[in-house]
Amino acid sequence: MSWLVTGGAGYIGAHVVRALLGGGESVVVYDDLSTGSADRVPEGVPLVVGSVVDRDLLEQAIRDHAVTGVVHIAAKKQVGESVERPLHYYRENVTGLQTLLEAMTATGVDKLVFSSSAAVYGMPDVALVTEDTPCAPMSPYGETKLIGEWLIKAAAAAHGIRGASLRYFNVAGAASPELSDAGVFNLVPMVFERLEAGEAPRIFGDDYATPDGTCVRDYIHVQDIASAHLAAARYLVEAPQGTALTLNIGRGEGSSVREMVDRILKVTGNETVAPEVTARRAGDPARVVASADRIREVLGWSARHGLDEMIESAWQGWRHRRG
Repeated sequence: MSWLVTGGAGYIGAHVVRALLGGGESVVVYDDLSTGSADRVPEGVPLVVGSVVDRDLLEQAIRDHAVTGVVHIAAKKQVGESVERPLHYYRENVTGLQTLLEAMTATGVDKLVFSSSAAVYGMPDVALVTEDTPCAPMSPYGETKLIGEWLIKAAAAAHGIRGASLRYFNVAGAASPELSDAGVFNLVPMVFERLEAGEAPRIFGDDYATPDGTCVRDYIHVQDIASAHLAAARYLVEAPQGTALTLNIGRGEGSSVREMVDRILKVTGNETVAPEVTARRAGDPARVVASADRIREVLGWSARHGLDEMIESAWQGWRHRRG
């Protein structure tokens, strides 16, 4: 198999590329390098620099490299930015996926692993979020991911696409320091940034209906995210035409924001720092934790890495990037 990985020069994409290569697959990276870096692409792996809304270039890349399947990770993914720039997000995430599906059907490629998100669920009032939990996204970003899943299901029914939509929960960690997350948009790097500036980490609200009053989330190591993509890709090779899977990728375990902050402070040697509690952020649900039963049953996959591994590897990456 030869897999085109869109967004393969980014944080998650680079890990997926290495998982595929480690599984004996052939890989081509397709990335516009707007947030990714060519340095993340392993030596010997072809890199095509281009946009996912460029159908001609997509088709050329597929044909030139005899691509037989696609892992689609390229997307704009910041919730706040999506509120400010909804048209941009719909163009990149929805039109981009539509264009990719058109290129795939034109070239006879029928296997697609799609990076979706737990943002499709919105504020679910359940202990564990299953794939059947009603979706009510609260941002244009979440909407684009849900629409992407609908597009794939429609293409599966009409064109025989074999699709798997993987709903990520809260990603952290790194396989190696050079592959760490360069952004500061998630809890772990946000705490690192505050500590580096000599400031206390922030906790947004401690009056939620949770055991310690702070939000509860399902955190998962990026290497587990990557291994789930490999498992899905292998599954689709043997799946019947028209398959349209939807699977959560999580650990099935909830950790509170306060617990995570305390763990980060310990790993970084800042146990004496007291977190600063501020007002709630609008739109933050009290609890979002995945049920990981379906992915275990369908793909035989389960997460292998724990919270301390996520934090320690992320911290090594942060220090590496800071020199």
